[in-house]
Amino acid sequence: LVEMDGFEANEGVILIAATNRPDVLDPALLRPGRFDRTVVVPLPDIRGREGVLKVHTKKVPLDEDVSLETLARGTPGFSGADLANLVNEAALYAALIDAEKVAMRHFEYAKDKVLMGSERRSMVLSDHEKRISAYHEAGHALIAKLIPADPVHKVTIVPRGVALGLMQQLPEDERHTYTKEYWENRICIAFGGRAAEEVVFNEITTGASSDIVAATNIARKMVCEWGMSERLGPLAYGRQDDSVFLGRELGHQRDYSESTADQIDDEVRRIVEEQLNRARDLLVSQRDTLDELAKALLRDETLDAKQVDEIIRGFSPDADPDSSKQVKAA
Repeated sequence: LVEMDGFEANEGVILIAATNRPDVLDPALLRPGRFDRTVVVPLPDIRGREGVLKVHTKKVPLDEDVSLETLARGTPGFSGADLANLVNEAALYAALIDAEKVAMRHFEYAKDKVLMGSERRSMVLSDHEKRISAYHEAGHALIAKLIPADPVHKVTIVPRGVALGLMQQLPEDERHTYTKEYWENRICIAFGGRAAEEVVFNEITTGASSDIVAATNIARKMVCEWGMSERLGPLAYGRQDDSVFLGRELGHQRDYSESTADQIDDEVRRIVEEQLNRARDLLVSQRDTLDELAKALLRDETLDAKQVDEIIRGFSPDADPDSSKQVKAA
């Protein structure tokens, strides 16, 4: 599609093309009379995901406890390919354990594998590394329960993919717009692991590297793209190069002064450090709950949403896991 240079005059022929990189198309292709009808195909919503699951499970023997509506509700952001992979992984796991039908627990296993990667139980960690990992993931989970955020789906210290542990959240509903508070809370949750290491061990490790990258990227977008900084105002800083063609990656042109660049750096640092301090203060005030979550992770290695809620309900009088308006940092 990118290399096309024109069309022949064939009446009665309608040409349809698809691309996942519309940014690299020659503008001449998009002139009236050529590709002048654009149909955007977004990720499926809950009804779309349920329909996709029905298609891919048509030839799969399902157990009576399987609810495709529940699966669709628990897989926001999944593409059609992701859902096909989910069904395939669930069927493979069911066959692996000689099950006659694919049950809901097999889909839960498959969802964890798709979302968090394959388990690496053969990886050997020292007791000290396991303890650090347990507190790190417990810090993420506890922060996610103490502030308004997407529900915690699962917490594990079993190495998956390249990570030594993971805390997975799943949104309750479809979301298309995000508030400033939502992104600040995301940064705070990202720093829950590092803050836990500081509070408990009085040291920091390399385990928070990906969290730091994610938090920094969010903060920079808040300042430069989304106009969520009072100091910099509702302006966009840095524009994308729109003369891209033949697959070259997008570039950015700096359209602001050196002094503005310094202000952007200062504002990004302020947002990130503010949320790190917020996470640290929350964990200090909820130290007993943090200890209990870490102990449970060391004992069971994986905790689901119900187990996390029970621990927090029993050890944190200020936190209500069932409430959407939870405790905020002072």
